[in-house]
Amino acid sequence: MDQKFINKMNQALLDLKEEIISNMMTNNEDFKQIIESMEPKDVADIASDDIDRKMIEAMDSQDMNRLKQIESALSRIEQGKYGICLKCGKKIPKERLDALPYAVLCIACKTEDERRNR
Repeated sequence: MDQKFINKMNQALLDLKEEIISNMMTNNEDFKQIIESMEPKDVADIASDDIDRKMIEAMDSQDMNRLKQIESALSRIEQGKYGICLKCGKKIPKERLDALPYAVLCIACKTEDERRNR
């Protein structure tokens, strides 16, 4: 994989990381506002607040997972292992990395994993 592409992916990963951190900060503020605004309410309002809270928590969980994947990809760049399938050792196509910069599996291995998990 050429250095120009790796530099492009490194910047894309750093941009994604910054976006996720920014979103998490916003979501945590939203979460704080939901908690602070809770007062004795009728059952429907309490249920709605509970749903809002669970959605924010789930988003944070998803963001944390993506953040870990991005950190792992940045580490692979530093180690010179970026763009290599962790399962079969073949190169991950640039098109796949453009779409998902933190991909760890080539398309064939990912497809095989998805079939097994059905």
